[in-house]
Amino acid sequence: MTQTRFALPPVGLWTGALDCVPATRVRELAAELEELGYGALWVPEVAGRDPFVQLALLLSATERLIGATGIANIWARDAVATSCATKALTEAFPERVLIGLGVSHANLVGGLRGHTYDKPLTAMREYLDGIDAAPYTAERPTTPVRYVLAALRPKMLGLAGERTDGAHPYFTTPEHTARARETLGAGPLLCPEQAVLLETDPAKARAIGRVYTTVYLNQPNYVNNIKTLGFAEEDLADGGSDAFVDALVAWGDEDTVLARVQAHLDAGADHVAVQALPTTKRGVPEDQWRALAAPLATLTR
Repeated sequence: MTQTRFALPPVGLWTGALDCVPATRVRELAAELEELGYGALWVPEVAGRDPFVQLALLLSATERLIGATGIANIWARDAVATSCATKALTEAFPERVLIGLGVSHANLVGGLRGHTYDKPLTAMREYLDGIDAAPYTAERPTTPVRYVLAALRPKMLGLAGERTDGAHPYFTTPEHTARARETLGAGPLLCPEQAVLLETDPAKARAIGRVYTTVYLNQPNYVNNIKTLGFAEEDLADGGSDAFVDALVAWGDEDTVLARVQAHLDAGADHVAVQALPTTKRGVPEDQWRALAAPLATLTR
């Protein structure tokens, strides 16, 4: 773990929607989000724009915004490549880069990339060893490089706290945040993602919410973690029961969204990566980002 603690704001945005617009629009949206007051923007990696390229686009269009990966897949590039890219971005944008690393999922590692998905905890530990040992011959950054791990269960959370700046849990609840903080202890960063939706009609909200939950209920890593939070098998069928969707997606008016995000902060989160769910396929939730900016800025740890 680095010597100094990264100064993340209490709330940022998490979105994969930037892959749905041209690069010029990525830069425009990043500048607007910074102007709206958002302090951090998290981007994922599956098979779209390379997340390090995405960070370079949005960081170069802003002055203060922190760019984070949620997450960069450790099977997508070797440890030396990740170390070099992280150092290059950090040198160009000091104290504005946070690289979330994750082991991803068997179907995305084996089926999509052709690698062998085996012993993810060991793979992550060895990957961090590779980062520590990686050479770098370019101009070095003047500030620390920052990493967090996608972590849900105690062993990966423990590794995150021991070897990186902290953890970025995804598809979780405030109850999980409280458990994660207990496992991590007081020092490491804890940055959970929280899905939200400004929609007060229950049927519409849950239908949109199930598009989100269905994706992750097809991944054993998430299902195994969710079961530790008290959900039964019947809660997880067909995109999830109403109670399950309501627990994973904070839908409703602004006050409902704020209450859920604040619940994570009260449970020990340092930063909540808020994911406003698009209402259409490949949609960009710009209206929700604008509507939530001022209210979210009022939240404190």
